[in-house]
Amino acid sequence: MPDIPHPLAPERRSSPRPLALELRVHGVHGAAPEKLLDDPRTVRVTGDATAAVFRRTADAEAEAHPERYAGRPVVEAYCWSRLTSGNGSRALWLLLLPFMVVNLAHWARPAVPDGAPQPRAVRTYGLLVRIIALSLTLLLIAAACEVALDLLAWQCAGSHPCTRSRWWLHFAEPGRWWGQPGRRLALAALVPAALTGLLWFLSNRTWSAYESQTPPAGHENGTGASGAPALGPALGRPGFWYGRRIVARLRAAHTAAGLLTVAAAVAVPVARRDAAAGAAVLESVGWALEALLVAGAAAVAWVVCRRGRTEARADHRLDRAATTLLPGAALALLGAVLVYACWSRPGWTSSGRLPGDFAFGLLMLGQGCCIVALAAVARSLYRRAPDPATALRGLGGPAVAVLACALGGVMSGGVAGRFADWLGEEAPAEPPVLLSWQAAVLPPVLLALACLAGLHAAGAARTRRRIAAGVAAEYPGSVPDRDRSRRIAGARTAAALTDSAPRFAAALSGITLLLGAGALAGAWLTGEVPGEAARGAHPLLEAAARAAQDAGSWLVGLGFLLFVTWGRRAYRDPAARRTVGVLWDVGTFWPRAAHPFAPPCYAERAVPDLTWRMTAWTGRTGGRLVISGHSQGSVLAAAAVWQLPPHVRHRVALLTYGSPLRRLYGRWFPAYFGSGPLLSLHRDVDCWRNLWRATDPIGGPVVPGAGPAVDRGPLPDPVAYGRTAEQPLPAPVLGHFEYQDDPAFAAERDALLARLSGPRPLPDDHCGADGARPGAAPAAPGTGAGTGLPAPRLSRERAEPGDPPGTAG
Repeated sequence: MPDIPHPLAPERRSSPRPLALELRVHGVHGAAPEKLLDDPRTVRVTGDATAAVFRRTADAEAEAHPERYAGRPVVEAYCWSRLTSGNGSRALWLLLLPFMVVNLAHWARPAVPDGAPQPRAVRTYGLLVRIIALSLTLLLIAAACEVALDLLAWQCAGSHPCTRSRWWLHFAEPGRWWGQPGRRLALAALVPAALTGLLWFLSNRTWSAYESQTPPAGHENGTGASGAPALGPALGRPGFWYGRRIVARLRAAHTAAGLLTVAAAVAVPVARRDAAAGAAVLESVGWALEALLVAGAAAVAWVVCRRGRTEARADHRLDRAATTLLPGAALALLGAVLVYACWSRPGWTSSGRLPGDFAFGLLMLGQGCCIVALAAVARSLYRRAPDPATALRGLGGPAVAVLACALGGVMSGGVAGRFADWLGEEAPAEPPVLLSWQAAVLPPVLLALACLAGLHAAGAARTRRRIAAGVAAEYPGSVPDRDRSRRIAGARTAAALTDSAPRFAAALSGITLLLGAGALAGAWLTGEVPGEAARGAHPLLEAAARAAQDAGSWLVGLGFLLFVTWGRRAYRDPAARRTVGVLWDVGTFWPRAAHPFAPPCYAERAVPDLTWRMTAWTGRTGGRLVISGHSQGSVLAAAAVWQLPPHVRHRVALLTYGSPLRRLYGRWFPAYFGSGPLLSLHRDVDCWRNLWRATDPIGGPVVPGAGPAVDRGPLPDPVAYGRTAEQPLPAPVLGHFEYQDDPAFAAERDALLARLSGPRPLPDDHCGADGARPGAAPAAPGTGAGTGLPAPRLSRERAEPGDPPGTAG
């Protein structure tokens, strides 16, 4: 029987082959360069201590001796794990989890039809997400104001038993200079103001390190001959990974919003007292300050609503008026309010609670209205280009926004509740009623999720038994082993549970939205915490309400502890990163388009790194390159290939394995990784091969409809059912890891590299033999000829033409 050639195998030729490069990109679990390169001796070729490209020491001067690499590639490894890991203090980013989640809602919008201009609905979608993100900043600062101003300065410091039992509050006892309520409020306001400043500092520092990385210029692959932006996949647009302008604008607006929230929390009770006391001059000052607060709020709203992301080009401008004057004016106004509050008001005492219930209720009501409107816009977009593979039929973004608001509300309520409990029984400090209702929602939500998980577990058990019955038949000549079949079937069943995530998300968001509306109604109708509101009702209902209130408060406090503890472990322990790293790295993969205080986007450093490396190397050597990525590394590799100029992209092959491009990103982020963008990448890239297993809970097929042209799988896992001559010891179930140990990996990699160095392709041959498309000029090694590209250069600050607001939502 004649040998059947591999579909990617090149024809033989006698002419010398150009130098070939394999660029490896690891996944979320990270890997040392020594492991990626299979050599203990490595050298850093380019990069810094955070992210760098490594080679084997023996290959450091490969370009100077291409004759030594006939028939084999030069192997490089791009190591980026330190972009998302480091010392344990970075675990504090987990406390900003609601900000990261709401930022995901921006990217989870449905796709628009291919070739269609960005409709107004896209801009409306982005606007609503930015408003929800702003409400979460207000919620965080309002919660800090609740703890510092209401519980501590107003309620506790205004009570003799509370101040007497705490030596550090003696200076604020009634009768002393700091004993006046206005002065206590002014002093306590420094805490939420400092929190706002800390958020600004972290955002500004990461903005300088990530968003302000200068992209290459002269390689704009999204412009036509006239220089006007051309439509194409969003991840291929020149400004996609350069969010310098939008993050600076949003940072200024959110910082000003936080400072104005603190100023309002101080000014409102003081102005009310002056109005009640009939102090004409102070009352006029109070009215003037409140008018300025309203004007500042309008300015913040204008900045947030005015402009979204600009992706068609790298926008180098900064809105100096917004980024400098807005937070500066808010800080000056806060200072004026603090001076106004410190004015002497003899005889004024604090009693009851500050008006926090109204503020928190208004925030929660506004969030609910925005989420409903967001769902309507998302459905409208989905109906324009329906895709059954899209999660929740286009409602994935609103569902994510619900979860972000729920996280913010529950965390705020839990912090206030735990702080009130910490003050002790002798302190008459009570948090707002609504926050107690929000914390009480957590136990019912967890109970509902437990029931849903039980139903899925029962279904998974049935699926496991069905799969186990046919596992042995997949390995011809094997003797059936019940335990072995059950283990293999269990791995496949567990991996398939990933496809149930949309149903869990739909149930969680729906239950949360309904219970949140009930909590708001209960707080406003009763004016009491759940336990007190249920007093006198049926004993079972009363016990359930009190148990939910107490358990919810403790669960949130425990959650904070687990966040910090597990976060430190995840940043320090690679094994722990495998557990939480997938969702965390998905969240921080996307640029900060909606919330400037979210954790920074590591891809804004990693994608340009890879793009620069591939463009510079192919232009300098004229060689061919295959970029191989595992797990999240495959997403970075695909995003970098999208950013390549067309001539370079046609000289690059893509090898992915364990890739979530379709299974996770394509489902939840269809506008960027849906069927249309992935098919477009399949057409543009020289060759693309993807390996996947049925036991992999993350990876899967990547290009719908392409079939064997791209996807090879499911690969046998384990490679042998029992002991064989080739596998004398039991083969493990590898799942998501160790793809390099599968014989298919080496075969596909070698075929891609050989194909890139082979002869020219036929016009209808997608995977070109030498990586070039018909009509492309040949390239001479070392000259970069035929690329049609100038050498990479740095962009410079320059004036840009105006563009319509929110061109990318």
